[in-house]
Amino acid sequence: MPPRRAARIQGTSSSSGSSAGLGTGSSPAPGSAGARSGSPPSPPAPDSPDLSSGDSGSDFEDTLRLRRKRRRRRGQSRGPVLKRPRRREPSGDGSSLAASNPEQNTLFEAVRSAKIAVETVVDDWLETYKQDRETGFLELVNFIIRSCGCRGVVTLKMFRHLQNSEIIQQLTEKFEEDSAEYPLSLGTQPWRCFRAAFCELVAAVVRRCQYSVVYDEFLMDALISLLTGLSDSQVRAFRHTSTLAAMKLMTALVNVALGVSLHQENNQRQYEAERSKGPGRQATDKLEALLEKRRELQEQQEEIENMMNAIFKGIFVHRYRDVVPEIRAICMEELGTWMKSYTASFLTDGYLKYIGWTLHDKQREVRLQCVKALQGLYCHRDTAAHMELFTSRFKTRMVSMVLDKEPDVAVEVVKLLTLMLENTEEVLTEEDCQSVYPVVYVSSRALASAAGLFLYRRLLDPQREAGREPSRDGDNRTFFRLLLAFFIESELHEHAAYLVDSLWDCAGPRLRDWETISALLLEESPTKGLADRQEKALVEILAASVVQAAEGQPPVGRSLAKKPSARERKAQAEERIRLTHCLVPALPQLLAKFSADAEKAAPLLEVLRCFDLSIYCTGRLEKHLELVLGQLQEVVEKHTGQAVLEAASRALHALCDPELALHGRGDLVRSRLADQLADKFHQEVTELLQASSLDEEEVYSMAATLKRISILFNAHDLTPWQLFEPCTQLLQRALDTGEVPPQVLVPAITCLHFHILWELSHLPSTDVPQEQLQSLKTRVTSFCSLCQSCLSDVDAGVREQAFMVLSDLLLVFGPQLPRDGREALAPLVLLPDAGLQSQLAAFLMDHVFHHACSHEELSAMEDSENHIEELHQRRVLLAGFCKLIIYDVLELSAASDVFKHYAKVGGTQEACPAGPATAWGHQALSPPPQFYSDYGDIIKETLNCTRQIDRQEWARTLLLSLQQLMTELLLQQGPEIRAAEAFLEIRDLARRFSLLFSLQQLRNRPALLSMHKEGIQFAFQEPPGPGPGLPPLNLPFLEVLSEFSPRLLRPDKALLLAYLEKMYQEQRWLAPQDVPWPSLVTYRNSLQPQEEGGSVNSRSTAPRPPPGSAAKRPRIDAPSEHPDSSPWLSSRLPSPALTSTVLRGGPRPPLTRPPARDPGSDPGLLQSSSLSHRRSGVNRLSLMVEEEEEEMMIEEESSEEDTPEQDRTLLAPEDQLRDLFDSTILGIEDV
Repeated sequence: MPPRRAARIQGTSSSSGSSAGLGTGSSPAPGSAGARSGSPPSPPAPDSPDLSSGDSGSDFEDTLRLRRKRRRRRGQSRGPVLKRPRRREPSGDGSSLAASNPEQNTLFEAVRSAKIAVETVVDDWLETYKQDRETGFLELVNFIIRSCGCRGVVTLKMFRHLQNSEIIQQLTEKFEEDSAEYPLSLGTQPWRCFRAAFCELVAAVVRRCQYSVVYDEFLMDALISLLTGLSDSQVRAFRHTSTLAAMKLMTALVNVALGVSLHQENNQRQYEAERSKGPGRQATDKLEALLEKRRELQEQQEEIENMMNAIFKGIFVHRYRDVVPEIRAICMEELGTWMKSYTASFLTDGYLKYIGWTLHDKQREVRLQCVKALQGLYCHRDTAAHMELFTSRFKTRMVSMVLDKEPDVAVEVVKLLTLMLENTEEVLTEEDCQSVYPVVYVSSRALASAAGLFLYRRLLDPQREAGREPSRDGDNRTFFRLLLAFFIESELHEHAAYLVDSLWDCAGPRLRDWETISALLLEESPTKGLADRQEKALVEILAASVVQAAEGQPPVGRSLAKKPSARERKAQAEERIRLTHCLVPALPQLLAKFSADAEKAAPLLEVLRCFDLSIYCTGRLEKHLELVLGQLQEVVEKHTGQAVLEAASRALHALCDPELALHGRGDLVRSRLADQLADKFHQEVTELLQASSLDEEEVYSMAATLKRISILFNAHDLTPWQLFEPCTQLLQRALDTGEVPPQVLVPAITCLHFHILWELSHLPSTDVPQEQLQSLKTRVTSFCSLCQSCLSDVDAGVREQAFMVLSDLLLVFGPQLPRDGREALAPLVLLPDAGLQSQLAAFLMDHVFHHACSHEELSAMEDSENHIEELHQRRVLLAGFCKLIIYDVLELSAASDVFKHYAKVGGTQEACPAGPATAWGHQALSPPPQFYSDYGDIIKETLNCTRQIDRQEWARTLLLSLQQLMTELLLQQGPEIRAAEAFLEIRDLARRFSLLFSLQQLRNRPALLSMHKEGIQFAFQEPPGPGPGLPPLNLPFLEVLSEFSPRLLRPDKALLLAYLEKMYQEQRWLAPQDVPWPSLVTYRNSLQPQEEGGSVNSRSTAPRPPPGSAAKRPRIDAPSEHPDSSPWLSSRLPSPALTSTVLRGGPRPPLTRPPARDPGSDPGLLQSSSLSHRRSGVNRLSLMVEEEEEEMMIEEESSEEDTPEQDRTLLAPEDQLRDLFDSTILGIEDV
């Protein structure tokens, strides 16, 4: 080895100091060798020492890129800006990279082709190395350089005469600059295989050389020295590839060191055994040979430790906090491997602290690798026992990561806590466990299942022995009692189905022990029996486990239902048969015991639907079927609750399936029920129509009868019982006299609705008798007329039911009815007249978009169950109206009443205390609008669907919405509206609408042009008020229209500008020359071409694209003005180019040269700044260059606002568990 290379590797090893660990242990600390990326680690607490004190390097990758771009910009001429060359997409076989590297490398081509085994490739290389070690070493080095995607080659002359830094500098100059891709960054299948082969080759080199070549004082020393230099490079490809190679090299050396350690132990045992022999039996030659072998092994151990120390100090301690997340993840993954395989050397606090600190990393993959590394350590009791100090220091952080924003990280954290629970003694307190229990109810099934296993190990089976099968009786009784205690006492959730699904993977056999559940429910002992709450909870658990076993799908909202495979369908069928045999004898007894309780009877009736009902016939269980039908009829006769009657109706529908052999018995029970209910209803209707007044008992009886009939009508055809006429008479009597109570009217409307739908289903598709068509047409018309009259009823329930029934009937009998081969049904098409359309729209405005509640009342009832139910009902009403528009039942213009509430606040807002510009900025930062949060997803979907129907009419509808709001505002506040908060809301709504025109500009071009033209006409439509120089009343609408100007193409702006001037000149009133109208100036400036228009302010506030974005959006040729010309820019805090990738806390060294960041690169500031300038009348031309970025920003914002809050909102009530230094939860970035 050349002397200077030996000095370099020794200097790398010796220049680094040592650092104390978390407690007693210690590990090599980073020195000042080379440059690094990212910010130094800040220990989360004072007892974790800062390793960055002796590390003064930094990575200037981003800074150098910025400087290169600035030099190109300064040296550029005044000509047009050239576009950045398009990146070459590498092909799947790597031909692109191969073509760009003329020098072929044997190792690289062999590994890339994947046609030769890696072991064979390494053996061939080893033969070359043994013949000429410099040639062999250069081949390995060039393989690594080539794997970085570099075109350069290290020659023998460079190797002998240049330092490593000089070699790397030359390689950097030859790097491919027009592409940011390199082999390790590509995600295609061939390059993923190449990455795996690359790692295997590095390990194979050490494995093949572990007995001789590793200790030749040339290969490893020179290789480690080169990798150390590459890992400090400013080029990401060099840094990433060399770090991966170094970490894999370290892992292989750890395995070699472990083997040497085992040899030392064996040698020591042999030596002690030989020395323990008597003086006459000792073999002196053998003792000397053992001593010589011991010295040799000690030398080898020292050399291996020196190599590992050099890699750890020179590479790991710098790269574990690299700015690139993939590099940090590699370091954490390999560190876990070292600790698990060679615990004697690496399982110390000095190494564990790196994992503990990196648990606070902001990137998902880094935190994930840290948690997986800890799983490998806590999975064994012996290794977990050595981590007491680490556990006490970082346990709080690990517990808080249960609420990690990334579900896959949270899953691994819960698995880690489960391992800690099993392999450590009372480390997790009850408070720690309480943080995990609520996770069994989250929407992510993987996370819920992991939490279910934790719950099962902690509470439900604490004395479970490894490998012991659960018994069928005693243990399961204890299990269910513990489960009931947790479900009831925790009060975390009221739906047992989610708890059952969470425990299904770990406690499935216990949950499927339906015999034990039935026995517990049927116990009558006052001492051993269950309480009422326990019985209710156990019935829900029974129903949930049956549904889970029969259907094989998780509960609604937990995950998307997938189509089961053939094997899964077979297993479900077998499980369905087994549960049927288990529960068929017990179900009649359970229904007989709990039939009086609606909350218990409803889940039991749901169980019946999961049976394999054919077993009643094949298994000769007709007796049990008769008992079940009798109990079902009794339940219908006893109860009037919605849930239990719907469950009974569905169960009866399943038993009446014509494919069942015994369906006649179900038909008989259904006929009995229908006869009883119909006779009773006819009698009560006759009495009501004849009597002058009804008492409460008669009203209750009729309401109960009608409710049972209406619910049965949903699943069963009751048209033969002739219920249409009496229900129509009831409805007509209510409209004439108002004497029929609402609890009777609502089910009557429902019965009429289902009667019409059943009649429609009986009609054939062809050759329909005209008598039937005319009869059904008459009934539909008369019923719709009655429902239209009910829209003005004083009772809210009647109004809402009439509106929903009308919406459904208009949709069913809409223009799509005669399609798909049903042309004979064309006479039944029902189109609403203008009066009905206006009445539906008025109902929507009065009862959906109403302002009856103030903010205080809304906040008071925000979490109440009534408010949630009312909101759900209003959403149903709005969805019914929007479906009529989407399916072309109502005219598209009717959607204007919906669209104008897309960004409107529900209720009054506090006035902004500052001027117009400040007020507009305040509005941009205000809380989300009430209507948007309640109905935003429905309105947005309606906008997207109607856009596909007719873009011209859709754009005209958007304009109509804005015009209606403008007219309403003028009527309320007069002509001075530009400073009003409501006018700012209209502009904000226009901004939201304009985002819908961002994509497909050519298709949107005619619609945008017509929108601007009609908007200009509307602005000059109303004459000005009395007084000289006053603008037209509608002229402020031009400011609203200016929100759509950035979506226009350049030629269209010129056309509209000419049209604006023409309209302005044609008016009899003109603005004074010295005081131009601000609205007209604002709109005119928004139509100016980019190179010509715009004031100084507008140019100075034009956002500049951040570095590296030249290929995405055009640059601004005009030079920027003085930064103080805008108050927003002058108050802007500088943002650094690099952010910390490690934990919070502790002092940070100041950034010596923070690269300047463009003001336009901050999306939040861009939005608020642009809104401020729009309010003050300056040119919006600067936003044109940001169309693509603004669209992405707003779409992400809208998607976040549209997404309903899910179960991951567990983060909110458990704020006390958050780690205040965790950027992954709080979203705070280091400066």
